[in-house]
This record gives sequence, C-alpha cells and structure tokens, in this order.
Amino acid sequence: MNKVILLNKRPVGKPGPDDFIFVTEEMPVPAAGEILLKAKYVSVDPYIRGRMNDSKSYVPPFKLNHPVESAVVAEVIETHIEGFAKGDFVSGNLAWKQYQVSAGKGLNKIDKKAGNLSLYLGLVGMTGLTAYIGLTEIAHPKPGETLVVSGAAGAVGSVVGQIGKILGCRVVGIAGSDEKVALLTSKLHFDAAVNYKTTADMYTAIKNTCPAGVDVYFDNVGGEISNAVLANINKHARLPVCGQISMYNETKPPVGPLVQPILLTKSAKMQGFIVSDFYDKFPYAVKQLESWFKEGKLINTETVIEGFENIPQAFLDLFEGKNEGKMVVKIY
Repeated sequence: MNKVILLNKRPVGKPGPDDFIFVTEEMPVPAAGEILLKAKYVSVDPYIRGRMNDSKSYVPPFKLNHPVESAVVAEVIETHIEGFAKGDFVSGNLAWKQYQVSAGKGLNKIDKKAGNLSLYLGLVGMTGLTAYIGLTEIAHPKPGETLVVSGAAGAVGSVVGQIGKILGCRVVGIAGSDEKVALLTSKLHFDAAVNYKTTADMYTAIKNTCPAGVDVYFDNVGGEISNAVLANINKHARLPVCGQISMYNETKPPVGPLVQPILLTKSAKMQGFIVSDFYDKFPYAVKQLESWFKEGKLINTETVIEGFENIPQAFLDLFEGKNEGKMVVKIY
C-alpha cells in the first residue's frame, strides 16, 4: 500500500498536526505515457501555509481531503516515457505521496553525479533561485552597500546573505537564537547578526549594527522586525519582499506603522515578488548558483528530518524556527 498525506482541515491561526491526515491507497501503476516516481526528498516551506487557506493567491489553495504538494526530488522506478529512464532522479512540484505517477510535465532531470540530491530543493533549487533573483533583479546591490536580511538563518535568507557577500556588500542578519547568530557570523561569513528574541530595542540594534544605514533590506519576516529595519533605511533603499512568516498565522490584519511616508521621504522602493514570474532568468541563475557552490563561495545549510511520517511536523517546525537553512525531509 502507498502512504499519502491529505489536508484534513483548514487551520485557523497556527496550523497543527490534526490539519493533516495519513491515508493509504493502492500502489499506483503507470500507464502508457506515464512514469512511476518514488519520493526521496520532500521540501517543506512557509508558503505552504498560505495554500492551506481557502483564499485567492498566486497559486490555488489546496483542496480538502486531497494531497498536500510541495517541491520533491523523486526517483524514476518505472517508465513509459521516452527521455526518462529507470533510476533517473527528477525534481518538481509533486504530491506528498511515497509513490505517484506522472506524465512528466514540469519535471526537471537531476544529474545523479551532482552529489547531495537535496541541493535541488535548496541551494540550487527554488530556494536559491528566490534568493538570487530577489536580490539581483529587484535590489540590485552595489559593492560597499549595507544589506540586512531577516529570517537570515532560514532557507532563503542564508543564501541571500552569502550572495550579498559575494557581491561586495556588508551583510547583517536577523535570526532567532544565539546559535543561529553564531552560524551566520562564523560559517556563513555575515558581518554581523542580531538575535531578535533577546533584543529589547530592535530599532537601536539595527542602527548600531548598520552605522551607515540600510541600503537593501531583504524581507522574509515582516512585522515588528521589518518596522525596525524600515526606520533605518537610507535614501534610495531597495526592499524586496519575499515572505512575511511572522504574520502567516494571524487571524486579524496586524496594525503597524504606515510605510508610505518613509518610502516617500527616502525615495525608496519596496517590491513584493514571486520567483516564478522570473522563469526566463532561471537557467542563468542555476548556472551561477552551481558555479559559486563548486567554487566554495556558497555553503549549503540544511536541516534534514528523516521519515515520510515526519513531513507534517517538519513543516510545523518552520514556525518554531527549528530549522537552520533549508528544511527537507529524507524518505527512506
């Protein structure tokens, strides 16, 4: 039998284990024009929380009593499609199933010799693409500028900061523990980092760690943290908005400072983005990320949880900040 994870109910506020349900189904059999896939690594990401709501967004919501989906690396077990061979590895947006059939649409073949397959969910996958494109296409950082990254020890943030250093920026990260601060400033070579959980005055902390002001703010978090950074931006600052994880579980719209006067007086640009809108940039971006990784300029940071049954909990752990870098689940 084949194990599957369905959306059991739509969460109100913070999601919990009972929002998911495990079921079994008969093992799928590929027909002509299909391949049989076995999940090897499953990506869990904050954006999944938005798809659990029954609301219009840039991607359709999950349906109740249907499988949850995310980026998955899978092995081809059986094939009836030219171009896919048994033993190939692919990545794509797939269901949370141990085994599933696919017509091959939207799948990208992975070089088996490339090393760690989970890289294609993280550093050289959608995570790395989001970091690279958001920083280079929207922020256009210049050498010597100060870049601040919130959620800096997370999947996207940890890559953004490293790319910022490659491009010659002074990089300051914001994270939620002393261990993560140490990770950023030692292993990932950030110039400074702030533990927001032990900092009473974030405005002053940002001011002190960014004495020349903030030129680029890569926003993964939103909320009070972003308010503090926004109050420290320079003229012509650029603010790519990638995520707002601090507010994903709110049941009422939060009230905060109005950003328009700051953006106006600082001649600043704040722009939200969805990485899929930059699809034409993907091939070059992947090559650049792969090159930097091979040269040792980018370090892969990930938290690997093992076991298909632990996928929901790994997702929930994102909202507790239990991941360093990309969170992936390895399937036996």
